[in-house]
Amino acid sequence: MEVLLLAIYSFFVWLFCIKLKWIPWTPTTQVTVVIIPIVGLAVLILLLNANAPSSADVRVIKYVVQVIPQVRGRVIEVPAEGNHPMKKGDVLFRIDPTPYQLDVKALEAQLAQSEGSANELREQLKVAKGNTAAIRSQIGLTRLRVKQHQELTATGAGNRFDLEKAEADLANLEGQLASAVANEARAQAQLAAVVDGDLASVATIKANLAKAKWELSQTVMVAPANGTAINVQLRPGSFVVGMPFAPAMSFVEDEYQVIALYQQNELFQVQPGDEAEIALPTYPGRIIKAKVESIVWAQGQGQLAVSGTLPTTGPAPLPPGRFAVKLDIEPRDRELFLAAGAVGSAAIYTEHFEAVHIIRKVILRVGSYTNYLILKLH
Repeated sequence: MEVLLLAIYSFFVWLFCIKLKWIPWTPTTQVTVVIIPIVGLAVLILLLNANAPSSADVRVIKYVVQVIPQVRGRVIEVPAEGNHPMKKGDVLFRIDPTPYQLDVKALEAQLAQSEGSANELREQLKVAKGNTAAIRSQIGLTRLRVKQHQELTATGAGNRFDLEKAEADLANLEGQLASAVANEARAQAQLAAVVDGDLASVATIKANLAKAKWELSQTVMVAPANGTAINVQLRPGSFVVGMPFAPAMSFVEDEYQVIALYQQNELFQVQPGDEAEIALPTYPGRIIKAKVESIVWAQGQGQLAVSGTLPTTGPAPLPPGRFAVKLDIEPRDRELFLAAGAVGSAAIYTEHFEAVHIIRKVILRVGSYTNYLILKLH
């Protein structure tokens, strides 16, 4: 754009000073002719950088999910095709479910057995209560007989042997009562151990069964979102484990972020909501409309790692880092495919000196059309 303005200016200087000679071509005129474009372009560039800052470092960033299975096993199928779009829930790969199916069946059998044992325990409690009641009844009758034998023996009408036998029977029944009460208490204690309406033993097996079913479900890995599985090297027969440092594949989501990097003093007038435009070599000649979503006022130079070592200041100042501006694509271009890692240029139009915005827009569009040029010698 600056070259174009200089060309137009040079044309009018030639026209008025040399061709038509309306202005004398004196040394003073020549110095003035040289100074005017230098000062004018300097002021224009300063105004542009302050009120319509541009960035030649725009990046498209997408979320990358490291696909790590929750269970280990042999891969039996890989339906996912590398670099092909997938929908959320599409199958990425399947792990051999046989051992997990067997675990589920074994726990289902244990659950049935445990529920049967719980029913048996309830019946045992009923029997124990019946035994306790029967023994209490026998004890009452035996005590009455002991009393009668004591009265008969005291008057000489009874047999001392019968009294001793009755007392021995009473002692035996009281021992049986203590045993029956203990059995009843034991059954009640076991039945009182309840979790969510189930006996503790049943609840434990149900929890283990739920975990086994969950592990069985994890033998099928699905896409976590709409996106693409990149560089799929997984093949049937591979053995995968649930280790965070050994992902089975990488999945790139369709959701993206666009950031532009600026120097600190370029952002002093930029505010969220300001208009922005993006030019990517992926789409030569096309301008993508956007707005400033936010400015990330933080970068690595402002962080100190947790350490017992004192920070090193160095003999010279560090080169200043740049700050990221997050751009929100306008609805009309939101469905446009933006590749992860795509780079380009952008401009932000603040609410100040809007007259110079048109120059920045022309510069950005000229740069976008130059993306059609593929400067290779082969």
